[in-house]
Amino acid sequence: MLIRHIGHAEFLIETESGLRIATDPYDESCGYPVRKQAADIALVSHGHHDHNAVENLENLRQVIDRAGEYTPDTGVRITAVRGFHDDAEGTRRGETLLFLIEAEGLRIVHLGDLGCRLNAEQLNILKKPDILMIPVGGFFTIDGRTARETADDLAARTVLPMHYKTEFNADWPISGPEDFLEGYREEDILLDAQALRVTAGDMVCQPKAVLFHQG
Repeated sequence: MLIRHIGHAEFLIETESGLRIATDPYDESCGYPVRKQAADIALVSHGHHDHNAVENLENLRQVIDRAGEYTPDTGVRITAVRGFHDDAEGTRRGETLLFLIEAEGLRIVHLGDLGCRLNAEQLNILKKPDILMIPVGGFFTIDGRTARETADDLAARTVLPMHYKTEFNADWPISGPEDFLEGYREEDILLDAQALRVTAGDMVCQPKAVLFHQG
């Protein structure tokens, strides 16, 4: 499986069979470069412009934007779980979907615009991901410290921070990934990665956290 971070909360996940899954595609208002991406499946956590720009995806055959269980391809199962975009049970910013992708013996979790700690039911469904994609910037989502606690709650093996301040959204009231990464040893972090290739058999060799090249 090959994983690339397109920017913000958008990742492109490609299975060995060639199935391409895009998460939370953003539009030009985010400040990041917008490039057309080929994707079979789009996972949309909620209806905000920086997470639902499916018009920027080509060859799309399915959009998953509601809670439920889906089998978009042989050997691939996607579970979408309701979550909250704030710490007041959605009364301020609404809900967000939390996604579990199971394929090739791997568990991949994308936490959308999570705004609070996970409850027991969510933890039980999403527990022990091999790869965890988690917002860390704060203000609109959980901050770095809460993200680290959430990653520990889930017992995540490799964490991919997302939704944080970069040169492209420098005027947003969010923070960079530094607070989240502070608890890791330097040798456990892969910096400026272009892509991450993982298999179920090599997870023991993967870094604890990966920060992708931006732009």
